Amino acid sequence: MTTPRKIFITGCSRGLGLALVNAFINAGHTLAGCSRSQPKMAELAAKQDNHHLFQAVDISDPDAVKAWVSQSVAHIGVPDLVINNAAVINKPAPLWQVSAQEFQQLVAINIAGVHLVSLNVLPLMIEQGHGVLVNLSSGWGRSVAPDVAPYCASKWAIEGMTKALAEELPAGLAAIPLSPGVIDTPMLRETWGEGAAGYRSPDVWASTAAPYILSLNASHSGRSLTTPG
Repeated sequence: MTTPRKIFITGCSRGLGLALVNAFINAGHTLAGCSRSQPKMAELAAKQDNHHLFQAVDISDPDAVKAWVSQSVAHIGVPDLVINNAAVINKPAPLWQVSAQEFQQLVAINIAGVHLVSLNVLPLMIEQGHGVLVNLSSGWGRSVAPDVAPYCASKWAIEGMTKALAEELPAGLAAIPLSPGVIDTPMLRETWGEGAAGYRSPDVWASTAAPYILSLNASHSGRSLTTPG
């Protein structure tokens, strides 16, 4: 049986994040999760016991992230595993048709938000001497496609930032860029529409992805990985 872990996860109101929350809780782990949706976080909190903590947080807001990490540590302790999952995708369009506001918001969530979580959790994990930081990447962080250039840029950045971070961490810690593969998520449907329906659902994906993520350790640090299947 897997040793119970303390897990922080962002972007857990739907899709892969919500599927991972359910899989981890069902396996006996303790979670602190967040997303921007107050109704979704309230709904999730109502379904779970008070060992877990779910809060509405704007991951691009430095003060909000600092408060969330502080409250989460007070509630469940310093995490053994942190999953930066929160991300948005641009409305499909050529790069020259993407507004400055949309581009900047995407960068603030997909890249700067990962930094803000890292900024607040890594010193605590370093102090405890162990921990795994998983930053969700994408196939579009290792390849490209038309009409999603901002999203591709953000996931390529996640790959580079995470691999560089892995070089900086002390022994016992890990930073890993992890691609989930192609999954039928609300985000994918924003781009592919019904074309996403031929792929695995988030819950099916999480049934293998959750134990795989739990198996990651310092020996995997800095490696660009993809969940099985």
